[in-house]
Amino acid sequence: MSKFLKILIKVAAYFTLATLVFIILYISVNGLPNLKPSLFALKYTTENVSMLPSLIVTLVVVVLTLLVAVPIGVASAIYLSEYSKKGSKIVKIIRLGTESLAGIPSIIYGLFGMIFFVYELQMQYSIMACVLTAIIMVLPIIIRTSEEAILAVPDSFRKASFGLGAGKLSTIFKVVLPPAMNGILAGIILSIGRIVGETAAFIYTLGTATAMPKALNESGRTLALHMYVLSDEGFHVEASFATAFVLLVVVVIINMLSTKLSRKVMK
Repeated sequence: MSKFLKILIKVAAYFTLATLVFIILYISVNGLPNLKPSLFALKYTTENVSMLPSLIVTLVVVVLTLLVAVPIGVASAIYLSEYSKKGSKIVKIIRLGTESLAGIPSIIYGLFGMIFFVYELQMQYSIMACVLTAIIMVLPIIIRTSEEAILAVPDSFRKASFGLGAGKLSTIFKVVLPPAMNGILAGIILSIGRIVGETAAFIYTLGTATAMPKALNESGRTLALHMYVLSDEGFHVEASFATAFVLLVVVVIINMLSTKLSRKVMK
């Protein structure tokens, strides 16, 4: 029985790896030949269907979202795991709420962002409305993954730190967080992937304007939205494959930078 399970686990792992490789190769084969200098023009036109404005908007949305969501999410996780009372009803409600929010379809976030930020607060379709919606969308992921990573740190680390005379705050930042950083980073990377690949939530809050936005209160489109619009129109399918390839490269680069940054923080 154990040999059968071992074989089954290996088959599942290799199948997952093969699927990932197939997707990457398929996007690369169809996207690389269609990459042209005109796709990186500063101004979008119906002839060049430039993705550069969308690329810049994507990076702006990711950076602004993480600047707000990561500190709030990690701080919330520290409170839930280190400061809250064990078995508290409030903590249970918060955890239930974060787990429920993490499973809500993204289009629900988009409808909420459109009704509340776009119409009620009169932000219109803009980067700011998109960022606020994205913060609400990724916060549950960051909170849950960070909390689980902190709770996985053995209590012996904390007791040893307290025994040496360290305070609560010093123990958290110098003893607990470093070994939990990999788990926290995993949540951040998942959040980046969700932000970069999101379309349903952003089409209701960011819009699909093709021009380069000059302020946070202006509309634009991310790379995922750009790819969706191009493929939906059916006139620039080759450009949509090229956009998909660039989107894949952008995700890999952002993940690599996040990993390097976390290692520096751990040191």
